[in-house]
Order: sequence, then structure tokens, then C-alpha cells
Amino acid sequence: MQRSPILIVHGGAWAMPDDMTEANEQGVFDALQAGWALLEKGATAIEAVEAAVSQLENDATFDAGYGSFLTRDGRVQMDALLMDGATLRAGGVACVERLRNPIQAARLVLDESPHVYFVGEGAEAFAASHGMPLIENSELIVDRERRRLEEAHVRARAGLPDITFSGDDKSPETATEPKPELGFGGLGGPLDSHDTVGAVALDVDGNIAAATSTGGTLAKAPGRVGDSSLIGCGCYADNQSAAVSLTGWGEPIMKLVLGKWATDRVQMGRPPEQVAQEAISYLYQRLGGHGGMILLDAQGRWGIAHNTPRMAWGVHTVDGPRVGVKV
Repeated sequence: MQRSPILIVHGGAWAMPDDMTEANEQGVFDALQAGWALLEKGATAIEAVEAAVSQLENDATFDAGYGSFLTRDGRVQMDALLMDGATLRAGGVACVERLRNPIQAARLVLDESPHVYFVGEGAEAFAASHGMPLIENSELIVDRERRRLEEAHVRARAGLPDITFSGDDKSPETATEPKPELGFGGLGGPLDSHDTVGAVALDVDGNIAAATSTGGTLAKAPGRVGDSSLIGCGCYADNQSAAVSLTGWGEPIMKLVLGKWATDRVQMGRPPEQVAQEAISYLYQRLGGHGGMILLDAQGRWGIAHNTPRMAWGVHTVDGPRVGVKV
């Protein structure tokens, strides 16, 4: 029996200002169109999430691919993961600097390698050996991020603390309202500027898939890898449970293996809408973490949750697309 396809995307959970909402909503809408154009023709969930995330990587609005945050030494360094819920096959890349679309390299790992994960120059060499062109890192950098990095360096020289990874603020108001002194919308803080992107999909054959891609965090140490490309952390998919993509503070998400935490509860019979909310609450209660999640099971049930002021999201079903920045 054929299923009605579903595609859900997110463009990152953060303290998005009013003047950025239109660009974020347009970006997730464009990603929905790219993925849905394949799904409605009978393409696989894997193909749909790859197409949707590629579109997000090409949009400088988001922290993935072109327009990513810069590392401490002024380079773009990206991570991505793609996972097939029908087979549990996965492909991941991390710390890549010369690939325009890391999610496409992750797809090559899934399809063409007995391995699951490649990093750095090895990942780039593998992608190049399968036909992906290598580019100059400068082609991924936008002026906005050069300015942002310099401002972060100014803060560091002034002795202002970087609390990006601390996860130790648990005052309830920070889950909903920007607080510049805590980094919400402040330079170098945990919710400053754009964030990780991702997609989950259900295809007509009843299979699900997930994909997540990121440029990391502002002024991160070169070589740092967050949750996005780690199986069970920022991304996971299994037809017997659910497909999930997360966004937000990578370190707390990794410590809780939050993607697998959520999909396991769906497998136990809990509805994704409820589980998504519980997972984000758990992230905050245990580690003071902030972020967002999209969650979809093979029955077509889905949930979206975030505890940041806003998260760009979009859902496309047979009834058409919907986008927003708040749930």
C-alpha cells in the first residue's frame, strides 16, 4: 500500500530577529519545493532529503554550505549526515572545507563506501574520487561572516566569556525570550545568528530518511565536530521508529544522544508530536540546552519542537506546503 509522502525541513533554532524571518521562511519554502518535486514523482525519501538540504546549503541565509560560520582561524568547516531508515545505511562527513554541498558527499559515502564516516581531507578525497568537484574554501565565505568573526575576536580580546558550549543557564525565561547578556542574539552566544539545517521525509513506499548539515558554530576551534553529523545525536532514521534531525547546541545534544532518545520513544508507541516536545524539554532540564527538532515516523505522524525564540520550519504534504518560524 502506497503512503502519502511527507517532507519536513528546518533551518535552525536560534534568536532570529524580525528582519530575518522572511528570508528564513523563503529558504525553507524553497527547500520544500526542491524535495517535494522528487517525492511527488515517486522518488525515495533519501533523494528528497538530500535535495532539500542541498537547497539549504546553497542559501547563504543558513549555517550550512555557502554562508556558514567561520572557524577561529577564518575558514568554513562543515559536517553532514544522511541516513536511510529502510536499511539503516548512513553516510557522514566532517570537517570538510572544499565541498560545496557536504550532504551530497554524505550521500556518496552512503551509496559507494562500506564505511559510514569520513573526515577532513580523506572525506574530500573520497568525494572527489566519485566525481564531486573540489572548490576553494573562499567560495563558501560571505562578508557577513567575516564581520561576525572579527566582532567575536573583539569580544574575546575584551575578556568577555564565550558561553556557546556551557549549557549551564537554566532560567526559564531564556527558553523563550532573547537575553543578550546570556548570548541570546549577542555576538558569540549560543543562539547568535543562523544555525544547522535538516530534513526528514516519508516516501510513497513507506520508507523514511533524515539528513542534517551544518557549518558549526561561530569562531569554533578548527577540527571541532558537533552533533549534526553523528548518528543518533543530530540525525537518525529507522523505519521501525522514526526519522529525526536536530539543531541547536551540539555539545548537550551529543551528551544525551538526543536523536536516538527521541526515536526510541516513538518505537515504544509514543506519538512524535509529544516526543519532540519531551525531547527538547529533556535537553533543557538535564543540561540547560537549547535547540529544536523535527521528527517523523513511517506512519506519517510528525512533530516539531524548539525552546529557542524561533526556528525556521516547513512541512509539505499532499495538501501543500506550510512554513513558519514558531511552533
